[in-house]
Amino acid sequence: MKHFNSEVEAAESLFEAYNQLKSEIGKVIIGQDEVVKLLLTALFCQGHSLLVGVPGLAKTLLIKTISEALHLTYSRIQFTPDLMPSDILGAETLDNQRNFKFIKGPIFANIILADEINRTPPKTQAALLECMQEYSVTIAGIHHILEKPFFVLATQNPIEQEGTYPLPEAQLDRFMFNILLDYPNYEQEVEIVKRTTVQNTTEVQKVISKDEILLYQQLVKKVPVADNVVEYAVKLVQKTRPGLPKTPEISNTYLEWGAGPRASQFLVNGAKCTALLKGKFSPDIEDIQEVAIPTLRHRLLRNFKAEAEGISVDDLIKKLL
Repeated sequence: MKHFNSEVEAAESLFEAYNQLKSEIGKVIIGQDEVVKLLLTALFCQGHSLLVGVPGLAKTLLIKTISEALHLTYSRIQFTPDLMPSDILGAETLDNQRNFKFIKGPIFANIILADEINRTPPKTQAALLECMQEYSVTIAGIHHILEKPFFVLATQNPIEQEGTYPLPEAQLDRFMFNILLDYPNYEQEVEIVKRTTVQNTTEVQKVISKDEILLYQQLVKKVPVADNVVEYAVKLVQKTRPGLPKTPEISNTYLEWGAGPRASQFLVNGAKCTALLKGKFSPDIEDIQEVAIPTLRHRLLRNFKAEAEGISVDDLIKKLL
């Protein structure tokens, strides 16, 4: 395990490790630099991420590649309409001596890929709530602690597709970021096809250990933030809440409800990590703005007027910024 003589040394080490991680992931994943940056930001902030995109955009491959570049245990759970909570958490079974024994489910790993999370009914989706917030599982009244770092990366197909269940608001709020994956551009797609239609297999080297990740997570918490940056984050979140005295007209007109205090916390934490990944030692307002859209887009609910006029949540956040 690494030991750092100062926080400056730790920050420099994180900056270096991030660039190494990017180059290792880039061996397999073409483009998607912003997506990779947001996923690693969430990891260093002890947050979870939701990746949304149509099938075939390498969401699952991206998460698997990140897990290969980290010295962490990895578990993939395929969410289907018949998946039960016990299939995720584990269950008590009788052993040969007729005693109850707890068999751990796939949730007991460091990185959890919740694949197509919105293909399963809300009852099973809710099995993740305690894990994501409390880092624990309660089965038959017994508390089981999950090993840290614990990181849920969920993929989701667009809600408009067949056979999907919308995620409950309480579940959505536990995700730090909602990251949209778009189609690759022409040059990227040509490169993807060239790389994936030959027999070559690319080896991804492990870059960061479990202990280092825990150290970097502690480092992010220690980053100093100026009052004006915190105030900017809180004001931005408050602007999304319709009906308050200082709420702008755009939020009152187009939003049903806005983001809660967890959004302010994630904005500040995300800005701290964004600053470190740029080689800075303290965040500014630009760093808040950089993480604002993925932090807020799943916490705002548009009203009927916004839907009728074709105004997206991202449009509203850009106007509030």
